Amino acid sequence: MTSILEFQDIARSYQRGTPVLDGVTFSVVPGEVIGLLGRNGAGKTTLIRIAMGMLFPERGSVRVFGLSPTEEPVAVKKRVGYVAEDQVLPARLTIAELIDFHRYLFPEWNEALERQLLDRFQLARGSKIKHLSKGQARQVALLCAVCHRPELLILDEPAGGLDPVARREFLETSIQLLNREGTAILFSSHHMTDVERIGGRVVLLDKGRVRLDRELDTLREETCLAIVPRASAGDSARIEAQIGRMGGFLGMRVIHDDWHAVFNGAPEAVRQELQTELGVNGIRCAGLPLEELFIELVGGDRQAVVAA
Repeated sequence: MTSILEFQDIARSYQRGTPVLDGVTFSVVPGEVIGLLGRNGAGKTTLIRIAMGMLFPERGSVRVFGLSPTEEPVAVKKRVGYVAEDQVLPARLTIAELIDFHRYLFPEWNEALERQLLDRFQLARGSKIKHLSKGQARQVALLCAVCHRPELLILDEPAGGLDPVARREFLETSIQLLNREGTAILFSSHHMTDVERIGGRVVLLDKGRVRLDRELDTLREETCLAIVPRASAGDSARIEAQIGRMGGFLGMRVIHDDWHAVFNGAPEAVRQELQTELGVNGIRCAGLPLEELFIELVGGDRQAVVAA
């Protein structure tokens, strides 16, 4: 299937010698819903701004519908919807005036969808943007981003700062309205429950690189955490090296008296393989939810061993 958004070997720095992105490569195909994860500073917003043509990559290329977003910005933006946490709407305009402006920009504007969203969000057309709450302003931004029915919707922490009810309403509206019609969606979020609820695939950025790129169902079924006690390991350096060389190894960190290692594979199969290879007693393996997986792979400042 042809990609509608493609990042190829993207690199970008703000300070010399300190890359924010360093060789990021992945693509998005029509109809996909991808959750873009990573700690603060991992490069999520930078990558999204590169996709929108707001920033240039220092290395690599980005293509949206096969076009460069910096060389052909109008052709790209006509087919993309975009909402960001720090997005600022013109405060002096009313909701109706802002909608009129977007209707002028997008000839394919869907007035029936506009009315549906105004009713769903209980937004008054005559209200000035400057008088809206944070949640209402985000709802207006979403309306303006989706009523031309974009082929690609990009959301950069769009529900950050909203209460749980407003956040769910906001994200589920965007997903329900567009993805059922084949719109691809790339969204970044710190809320793992949101990603698990509406995402189909996860891309995890860590230290400027793609650490994980996998279907969410596969992560649930075929990823596990192995806890290996160090006290019964004997030669700790040898055991640690063996764990890191095993098939399916994703990453490991030391917590207190245990190694916490993440593997591709069913828990019992991974446990049996570790038991056979290491000869260590008391190994435990279990599946883990997305938030725990995120913490195990990129969380904390403890000693860490990362898959090459």
